[in-house]
Amino acid sequence: MSSAHPHPKRLISLVLAALLAVSPVVALAATVVAQQEPGASPHPDLARPEIEYAYPDQSVWTARVDTQGNPDNPLLKVASALFARAGVLWHGKSLPAARLFMQLQEGRSQFAMLVKAPTLDRCCLFSQHPIARTELRVYRYKDKPPIKTISDLAGKSVITIRGYSYSKILDFITDGHNAITNSSASTHELSFLMLKSGRGDYLLDYAGPAREVLTDHPIPDLDFDVLAQLEVYLILSRNYPDAATVMSRLEEIAATLNVTEILATVTP
Repeated sequence: MSSAHPHPKRLISLVLAALLAVSPVVALAATVVAQQEPGASPHPDLARPEIEYAYPDQSVWTARVDTQGNPDNPLLKVASALFARAGVLWHGKSLPAARLFMQLQEGRSQFAMLVKAPTLDRCCLFSQHPIARTELRVYRYKDKPPIKTISDLAGKSVITIRGYSYSKILDFITDGHNAITNSSASTHELSFLMLKSGRGDYLLDYAGPAREVLTDHPIPDLDFDVLAQLEVYLILSRNYPDAATVMSRLEEIAATLNVTEILATVTP
């Protein structure tokens, strides 16, 4: 009479085959779980395409860079919290501004957090409320006249930082009719050294990077005027599956986040 139980060698073969069959699934599950944060959806929707969060390679939030030389963008932490709780897989990608806009328009990048731009109206949805705010400031010594509007820069000596358009303000500065002397700096740190050495009377910089530089290298008798308040919105490609529903969910999550606190946690 034959035995009802498999031969030991046969049993071992069956067990090994079962382990090999399920190991990719186990590995995938472990990867997904590892990406989750507290409060995250325990079951990411693997049927949804992975989102690419495109962000500028020139940050308005910080002068610091990571180990790859990219801006230590604090909005990556905001994105991590948003997508983890929404159960959506994602990755970030640093891009030059022109390429970033092109990729959003073509749907090759699906998400961003930027100031509203009319050029993205046709391709993207914007959140109803801003996710964050920052300031464009004009730094000057206290003995220099204040700058209240962009037109006050006419005829002045100005320092700008290479790579920024300053929300089109650079167009005004470089327009020869406005008689502005523009000196361009390659970094935030160098721009303040140029101001300190008298290479220009006014320096345009964003609040976050400027605060970092002046914390590390204070300059006595320096003051600033706020030239523009900038509001940053969630931006999602209209081509992303069920985009309106996904945006609504991201906005719900964003309303529960302390974004100001997150933006203050840039890696030293």
